[in-house]
Amino acid sequence: MTAKVLKRKIALRIKRKRRIRGKISGVATCPRVSIFKSNRTLYVQAIDDVTATTLVAVDGRKIGIKANKEGAVTLAKEFAKALKAKKIDVVVFDRNGYLYHGVIAAFAEALRENGIKL
Repeated sequence: MTAKVLKRKIALRIKRKRRIRGKISGVATCPRVSIFKSNRTLYVQAIDDVTATTLVAVDGRKIGIKANKEGAVTLAKEFAKALKAKKIDVVVFDRNGYLYHGVIAAFAEALRENGIKL
């Protein structure tokens, strides 16, 4: 992939990210779940936008998962346990500009299967 194509791809993701963030917001009872994927791992956190604090965060590196669908399912299970420990069962999903496909979709579906309503 050339540098020009890569810059365009990143710019489009940032544009989608801003468009999504303009429409959703999280509160303490229904936090915003933001996911970030790199080439190696996944990161996810539940954010209260009113007080600008992170309520729950799970790092894929610490669990030892890869950025694939199986890793996303494992991360969702751990994240659901952490959310339930904080007595949170309803969240707003922020896909962070990524397309709802593959790893992102697998994470969201696994979160639903573990009792978290999106």
